[in-house]
Amino acid sequence: METTKNILDVKNVTVSFDGFTVLNDLNFSIGYGELRFLIGPNGAGKTTLLDIITSKTKPTHGKVVFDGKVNINEWLEHKIVQHGIARKFQTPSIFASLTVYENLESAISFRQRSMQLFGRLHHLQAERIHETLELIGLENKINIKAGALSHGEKQWLEIGMLIIQDPKLLLLDEPVAGMTRQERNRTGELLQRIAKDRAVAVVEHDMEFVRAFANTVTVLHMGKVLCEGQMEQVQNDSRVVEVYLGRKQDEVKPRKHERTTPPRKIGVQHPVLSAAT
Repeated sequence: METTKNILDVKNVTVSFDGFTVLNDLNFSIGYGELRFLIGPNGAGKTTLLDIITSKTKPTHGKVVFDGKVNINEWLEHKIVQHGIARKFQTPSIFASLTVYENLESAISFRQRSMQLFGRLHHLQAERIHETLELIGLENKINIKAGALSHGEKQWLEIGMLIIQDPKLLLLDEPVAGMTRQERNRTGELLQRIAKDRAVAVVEHDMEFVRAFANTVTVLHMGKVLCEGQMEQVQNDSRVVEVYLGRKQDEVKPRKHERTTPPRKIGVQHPVLSAAT
């Protein structure tokens, strides 16, 4: 077993499909109890990185170390879940015909099946469900059918369904896509609370959301880590400006009489807007 100060180390991982390299000798780490945001242009390798961590995709070469366990990328996907890695995709996956409580009840059984077989700790299980309901802010929706929830509430419910399984590392893919501003803010606060007890990695394109809630940001580009650090440091990095806007930082300064704020486009935001204005 390797010893590591990080809960996850992706080491020299390359992924190629039919001669096309998606991840190129990538090195990426995240520490225990850390909230990390992953950003980058389309095709940078963000989703493939999550696929590697969860063993959905196997690397051409390289290895993934999780919680001191070596080469977890050789494990089957269900074993990854059993050892404490949970993943949420962009579209919420819940049981629409079940109530909020029943959704959480079904999720907790994934990790506590043996306890259920013997009928043990039912009271503690119910307590855990109510704690999770309070965490995700749905304690007043306990008997509501999940299909009747708002989009944001469905996302929070699915996050709760993962959290109740007590993962050590939570992977989220664009969790605030399609949310209102208020829902995005509540989600950011939820992620910060969750990260107190486990590592959380978030792939996100909403840069306003990233700026508001990120501590450490990793920028991927062409299958490699382009830049990593605090949000202010990252968004002022000339390489990041060039990758996102296609021009160097000194070229981004507005000309005289030029608009300093680009027209707002729904769903389209750049991580360097504040640096460019």
